[in-house]
Amino acid sequence: MNGGIEAAGDIATGALIGRAVESEAGEQHGQGTHGGGLCLNCGTALQGEFCFACGQTVHIHNTLHSLFHDLLHGVFHFEGKIWRTLPMLFRRPGQLTRRYIAGERARFISPLALFLFSVFLMVATIETIGGPFFAKSHVKGPDKVLVSGKVAEQLKQARATETALVAERKRLNKADADTDAVDEKIDGVREQIKALRATGVAIDTANTDMAKLKVDTGNAFIDDRAAHVLKEPRYYAYKLQSTAYKFSWALIPISLPFIWLLFAFRRDVGPYDHAIFAIYSLSAMTLGVVGLSILRWIGIPGTLIWLAIAIGGPFHMYRQLKGAYGLTRGGALWRTAALVLFAGLACALFFALLVGFLVGPASE
Repeated sequence: MNGGIEAAGDIATGALIGRAVESEAGEQHGQGTHGGGLCLNCGTALQGEFCFACGQTVHIHNTLHSLFHDLLHGVFHFEGKIWRTLPMLFRRPGQLTRRYIAGERARFISPLALFLFSVFLMVATIETIGGPFFAKSHVKGPDKVLVSGKVAEQLKQARATETALVAERKRLNKADADTDAVDEKIDGVREQIKALRATGVAIDTANTDMAKLKVDTGNAFIDDRAAHVLKEPRYYAYKLQSTAYKFSWALIPISLPFIWLLFAFRRDVGPYDHAIFAIYSLSAMTLGVVGLSILRWIGIPGTLIWLAIAIGGPFHMYRQLKGAYGLTRGGALWRTAALVLFAGLACALFFALLVGFLVGPASE
């Protein structure tokens, strides 16, 4: 139950954040005063439904009902654009990319808003039902399922903190004192315990002594971090899962140089075109993970999931490349093959940077 509520909260947050960065071009608002008065924001004389100086709408809501209406409108409607954007994102991704670049902004969700929403939706899905390669496991039973080392030590400390806080709350109750502050701390430490216990089922490495593996790249910086990851693979697998989405935006600048290489000698496309292409493509792949996670959760075999990834991803890249850049079939095919390779390199670089960030400075 709590997981479902948290997932709904993540989705709502994603919709609201996406709405916050989404333009209001072409949207319809309630009736306001036409052609008279002054803008309440900047004082400019009004000549329509919007102030031409600052862009504020003439019709201003100032009731509690309107506040909740705006909240629900932002979460559930997303101004209706999402229902026009998503079908094109998967059926005609190249046409969507081309039309947005050409200036059709009022009909579709902007790439960045869609990307933010899709990331939050993916996080909510994985936290609730699991990912496309593993079903969600509800951790039960004793804490011995956890690996020893850093995770076990952190769990032990969190348990001790919880015990101390519960005792403090009992003392405050007996004294008829306020317990709000200590209750908040207890909730926080219990969330920490829940996350640490989930680490024990993040990936199945219980029978693998990965700490014995040695990595020798000739670079002390890389070797040190690889040794840390191999020593506590479950811990860092969980950290990657819980942290990757926060830095998912970094995939955009990482991807741009690779896309530019595919069109290095074309002068009719530039960095902006490549950025729109990359963000819409990443949004489609992220939403694809959501769909595959749901299929995995309802019992679709893992083999079919892998097949969908192997075929669906490249096929979508092909369709988007061909339509967005006006390519011939042959030109789209070789660029798709190169883009698949580049996507793998970009993901590897992204996770390498993320692991380096999570491990931190080289230890003694």
